[in-house]
Amino acid sequence: MDLSVVVPAYNEEGRLGPTLDAVRAYLDSEAGPGTWELLVVDDGSSDGTARIARDTAAADPRVRLVSSTENRGKGHALRLGVAASKGVRVLVTDADLATPIEELARLTEQMEAGYGAAVGSRAHPDSSVEVHQGRLREWMGRMGNRLIRAVAVPGIRDTQCGFKLLDGEKAREAFADARLDGWGIDVEILQYFRRQGWAVAEVPVRWSHQEGSKVGPFDYLRVLAELIRLKTRAVRRVDLAVCGLFLLASVLLYKGLWTDLDHAYLRDSGQDQNQWEWFFAVTADNVAHLHNPFFTTVQNFPDGVNLMGNTPMLGLSVPLTPVTLAFGPSVTWALVLTGGLAATAASWYWLIARRLVRNRWAAALGGALAAFAPPMISHANAHPNFMVLFMIPVIIDRALRLCEGHRTVRDGVLLGLFATYQVFLGEEPFLLAAVGMLIFAAAYAVVHREAARQAARPLAKGLAIAAGTALPLVGYPLAWQFFGAQSYHSVLHGDNAGNSPLALLEFSGRALFGDDATADKLALNRTEQNAFYGWPLVALAFAVTVRLWRRPVVKALAFTAVAAAVLSLGQKIRIPYTDVVFPGPWRAMAHLPLFESVIEGRVAMVCAPALGMLVALAVDRLTRARARTSAPSTVSSPVSSPASSPVRGPVRPYQVVGALAVAAALVPIVPTPFPVQQRPEIPAFIADGMWKKYVGPGESVVPVPLPDPGSAEALHWQSATGLGFPVPGGYFNGPYGPDRTGIYGAPPRYTSNLFRDVRYGGKVPDIGPNWQAQARYDLAYWKAGVVVIPPEDNDATLYVVVEKLLGRPGERIGGAWVWPVGKGS
Repeated sequence: MDLSVVVPAYNEEGRLGPTLDAVRAYLDSEAGPGTWELLVVDDGSSDGTARIARDTAAADPRVRLVSSTENRGKGHALRLGVAASKGVRVLVTDADLATPIEELARLTEQMEAGYGAAVGSRAHPDSSVEVHQGRLREWMGRMGNRLIRAVAVPGIRDTQCGFKLLDGEKAREAFADARLDGWGIDVEILQYFRRQGWAVAEVPVRWSHQEGSKVGPFDYLRVLAELIRLKTRAVRRVDLAVCGLFLLASVLLYKGLWTDLDHAYLRDSGQDQNQWEWFFAVTADNVAHLHNPFFTTVQNFPDGVNLMGNTPMLGLSVPLTPVTLAFGPSVTWALVLTGGLAATAASWYWLIARRLVRNRWAAALGGALAAFAPPMISHANAHPNFMVLFMIPVIIDRALRLCEGHRTVRDGVLLGLFATYQVFLGEEPFLLAAVGMLIFAAAYAVVHREAARQAARPLAKGLAIAAGTALPLVGYPLAWQFFGAQSYHSVLHGDNAGNSPLALLEFSGRALFGDDATADKLALNRTEQNAFYGWPLVALAFAVTVRLWRRPVVKALAFTAVAAAVLSLGQKIRIPYTDVVFPGPWRAMAHLPLFESVIEGRVAMVCAPALGMLVALAVDRLTRARARTSAPSTVSSPVSSPASSPVRGPVRPYQVVGALAVAAALVPIVPTPFPVQQRPEIPAFIADGMWKKYVGPGESVVPVPLPDPGSAEALHWQSATGLGFPVPGGYFNGPYGPDRTGIYGAPPRYTSNLFRDVRYGGKVPDIGPNWQAQARYDLAYWKAGVVVIPPEDNDATLYVVVEKLLGRPGERIGGAWVWPVGKGS
């Protein structure tokens, strides 16, 4: 059948006869399509509509009647009619023929040009409106149409057009997926075509307002309400369930932290929990007292810390200031970790469901892998800036919208705002995400050149607009980061910070099938297990790539994962179990600005969303293989539900094998709860405020040893007690030497090195006048008010050293040894 014409009709007794005669006459003319059928869908009419259609069908067997027992709306009628159609193309037209049937020729021309659908548009500038509506009615209709365009279908001028020619197979798929029963189905179908990437042509036509038309100006508001109700209903069912599961998984992972927020410390976080709680506390303090949010002297006193050169996540720590002030930074820390992990999974789920697959549970599996993959879980021990990535999928989606070229200015501005926000969440993960996006874009451009050609111009324009939006907003913060007080040029990590090839195939310490002993041998530390996807997942990804190789997106995703994995091997690629070493491609990037501070092993994190999308595509393919749609078996079918409701076919052996393969790849890397330990008690000397008697204005508390990246408990003293005193040293990134090279912690001084050596060596060196003079000099530099030794390993040995340096015994106050050294002592 060359063409199926579907005419929805409700109480159209007065107009249906002439409409059917006009349509049949044109279809039988020389301009007609060839073989055709005409389906009249009676939507539960109470007049003679069904009788007229039945009489016409009796006279012409090419006319068929499809009936519904009750009136449910245009959307329901169209679903029935399109499901019953058999045409290579399907024309949908209203019973009033406001657009004459002769305009079919214009739509056919566009279909011949390769479009998936052609929409007759009265709003097209070349259209001819022969009979206008009343002015008020026309003005209200235009306003409603603009509102729908802005909210639902940007780029289509006439969203409520009743005259559409569609590819038959695409039409039956789109209407089978549709859920709206009313006028909103027109918008729903256009949205479906856009999601699938099927081109829609908007064609100028002749149009005349027909008296008795059932489409009124307020129907545009009804359409908008239907679309909102559809989204709300969908969210309440599948999306909320998926997001709830993500949140539950995140809470279970951090259950040890939540059960004792005052004393629980993530065991594998090193000193990072102390550091991050301090970041949240100092940001809240800066906001509450209107201090510079980019700098503080509370740590590394008196030189201070460039907060923009560190990772305080101002995008979250600033809005969460009320939580931090009311409940403390430990609560903020737990909220950011738990909520951020769940939000990131939900964001990837949204992107995959929107752009890649139809099955929501397939998208959920992909989103879960992208957010809960072993590298993400490793960083979830201590680096929220590397696992709270909910803005990255949003940025990717906006970039893809730019490629579509519908609203370049708006999308460019939004992309700039989203990028600005991500800068204040984490710059290094943003850089790595940009690398992944560039790799994917380059690969996709190679395998789908036509799409790249069409996207190049709007994307370039949109990116320029985004840059113009973002740069004024981030200009001053970035200038402070790179040129302000305590700024630095780069953080060097050596040439052995890449992953071992074995790390890509092993299981991480937190994986269900992994163990710490194996993973520790292949990672810098437990917060830097940046690969560890496991050989079953790598094998599954390879199989999926081979099976779905014809799809351009699969080729681009596979190339992105492989390229990121190779880059993550670092400047030198060592072949396992041999002495063979090859230069790695990261060598070409290692000394570029910004990249010189990146731990190259982290590039493997880009593989997580790529693998998640490949798994989602595979699962979607398996589930869609079972789905079947059935059409009405009779001409007149009194059904009350869509005739194209999905029917599940039998489960086939290859589907069982596929499901087992996915399970075998994912179950071994399911993360286990983060272990916690009791954090050291804060000495009463600090906790009860006894220090205030010994520390004057502009003076500091000097813990022994000074806080550094290996021992930063003094930062917990500060964050838990309201940041009432500064400390020298600390755990942060700052400058060292005349070249201002970035290091972790404060530049070492003789006395701080002495304390550290004794703390970890347990031996008392020979303390003479020179050491005493040096200690006085360093204490003066730190503007020390009091020196404090808390209970810790080798505290007795440290006591002896400090006693010799200061030439007097300490006092035991509040559970700590104390030496007043300030101006008032």
